[in-house]
Amino acid sequence: MIKDKYKIERRYIDKRQNVRPGTRLVSGTPGFLVAHDTGNPGATADNHFNYFQTLVNRSASAQTFVDDKKILEIIPTGTGSDLAEKAWHVLYNVTTDNKLYGDDANDIALGVELCYGGKIAFAEAYKRFVWYLAYCCDKWRLNPLTHIPSHKQLDPARKRDIDQALKTAGKTLKDLLYDVVAEIAEQPVVISPPTAVQLPANVAQALIDDYVSPAWFAARQAGDSVGTLHLHNLANNLRLAARIPLQPGSTAPFTQLHKSNVQELVFRWLSPGWMAAKVKGDKTAMAYYNNTANHLRRAAGMPTE
Repeated sequence: MIKDKYKIERRYIDKRQNVRPGTRLVSGTPGFLVAHDTGNPGATADNHFNYFQTLVNRSASAQTFVDDKKILEIIPTGTGSDLAEKAWHVLYNVTTDNKLYGDDANDIALGVELCYGGKIAFAEAYKRFVWYLAYCCDKWRLNPLTHIPSHKQLDPARKRDIDQALKTAGKTLKDLLYDVVAEIAEQPVVISPPTAVQLPANVAQALIDDYVSPAWFAARQAGDSVGTLHLHNLANNLRLAARIPLQPGSTAPFTQLHKSNVQELVFRWLSPGWMAAKVKGDKTAMAYYNNTANHLRRAAGMPTE
């Protein structure tokens, strides 16, 4: 999966028994993930941080809140350097979690809350929610299809989340789980740089005859020793890129053309030639200059244009 697709923000509420007791998960690392929604339409992740930071009259919390702007861990989960801690997100007197996973959700699971409604863009919040669940499943080798119950599944007599939030976008828990599976399977797009290929000998020779040699003679007449040496080397680089022997009877190895040589040839001669052809409306000449420039780019392992 793409592990750096979104940033995980970690900003923890203070340790207090009713919201963050500060004790580790019994399982060490999370054994499953409970999919919640906040049941508080329009309230953001930051809003929930502020709420639980000041909550005093009851015991409740969850480790992570996800909205359309951020993924916010307010109690350590183990995704970072801090060890996973308990939160109070499923009542202890329900038994489904024990039957399915062998222990209470508060002791071995993370509570992950989806923020929705109001001005929260559901599509953006949902994408982050799916990615975060996928990230956790990938990290701890959890099967999304069996290890992400909804709060409703664990406590159906009292709870409707996460179904109530998903329903606002026409989605189901099944959709969510398969989206998490797809997120885990997603791979980053790797764009491999082009491989340099041999420059056609006729292209190399034409460039030498039409541009490099005349410039070399002009530099020689002007007494420009630096210029003549540079142009001499440029011609030889073209020959090597086309495997044209530098000496009669010798065999030339293939040498990738320098990108700086390509830039010089294109900007010094080919681009001006293309522009002049464009002014004249000469499409044949325009194609010639463009094709020649692309031959050079390929010989240097550069993308064509």
